[in-house]
Amino acid sequence: MPDIDDFSPDDDFPLASAFEHAPLRLTVDLGAMADNWRDMAKRSGKARAAAVVKADAYGLGIEDAGQTFYRAGARDFFVATVAEGVTLRPYAPQARIFVLSGVWPGQEADILGSDLVPVLASEEQLSHWTAVAAQAGDHPCALQVDTGFNRLGLTAEDALSLAGDPCRPASFSPVLVLSHLACGDTPSSTMNTVQRESFQQVAAAYEGIDSSLSASAGIFLGPDYHFDLTRPGIALYGGEAVNGMANPMRPVATAEARIVMIREAGEGQTVSYGGTYRLQRASRLAIAAVGYADGYQRSLSGSGIPLREMGYGGAYGFVNGYQVPVAGRVTMDMTIFDVTDVPANAVRAGDYIELFGPNVPLDEVARAAGTIGYEILTSTGLRYERLALEAE
Repeated sequence: MPDIDDFSPDDDFPLASAFEHAPLRLTVDLGAMADNWRDMAKRSGKARAAAVVKADAYGLGIEDAGQTFYRAGARDFFVATVAEGVTLRPYAPQARIFVLSGVWPGQEADILGSDLVPVLASEEQLSHWTAVAAQAGDHPCALQVDTGFNRLGLTAEDALSLAGDPCRPASFSPVLVLSHLACGDTPSSTMNTVQRESFQQVAAAYEGIDSSLSASAGIFLGPDYHFDLTRPGIALYGGEAVNGMANPMRPVATAEARIVMIREAGEGQTVSYGGTYRLQRASRLAIAAVGYADGYQRSLSGSGIPLREMGYGGAYGFVNGYQVPVAGRVTMDMTIFDVTDVPANAVRAGDYIELFGPNVPLDEVARAAGTIGYEILTSTGLRYERLALEAE
């Protein structure tokens, strides 16, 4: 057996980065990310545009995303948890960072130490935070109001009562009142008007305090929904915000899986678990190093999955200029693609199949899986080797 010391980098054994030969790789275009924020800021008109970076910036890296948006001009950020806010703070040093989950006992030191703004969503959180702020000194908060989503927030009636309560705690110092649209991605929904009108009443009662209603989808509904601050999220990462509308955002993320091997299989043979995918001709199959453990969902399988009966075509990848369909069920670590229609000399083991990116739109993958682009992005797992392309 050769001694490892006998090997040295040369033309036959070139050194390469881990990214170049990773089984799975994810490229994040920070320049496109910055352009998307500027686009949404422009669409927000007179309102300021924040940046939503919760869930590790939708799976693409909160540190890189936070710094990118901050350099592009964002000065308001939204995270889901206190821990995310603490992580973000060094990358957005002068920004307001709002924590959408509010505050729980034991989190006060992190909120105060990293100068985070808790978004209070219940009477219990309101009572707890005002007691903390009374002892710690004046510290800003935000108020979440439920206008029909029935998730987090005080009812509109309770928010109005609080605004007019002369006995409300002096330590209640909101800098923002916000709500969230349930059907913003469906412009024709009458729910949008109902929620906007309800929120307008609340915003008027908190005169002099910033108000915010719209996430990405709401921005496209027009100025009546913008108020003082918008909260773009999925659009910043290249995702589709509005159902049925051409997506104007630049793609940000490209996911690729390396082909482990290519095999030939005869007409009539079956592929993958369950034998549900039967070959109609002699075929060549590319086995790629990605599976549902990496967020490439089992519902993307080429057959044998109930979602295939919902009218969506199966998922496909893209390799060396060719679309290639998924063949058979997606497994935990591997997915099989049919490369029969790719010339034999145009694809080989070691090549990469694009799972989503410029040639395989994120939201087409999501529709094939019966879900939304948000879930595909946030499900990318730890096995991806990541490369961030710096913004110019």
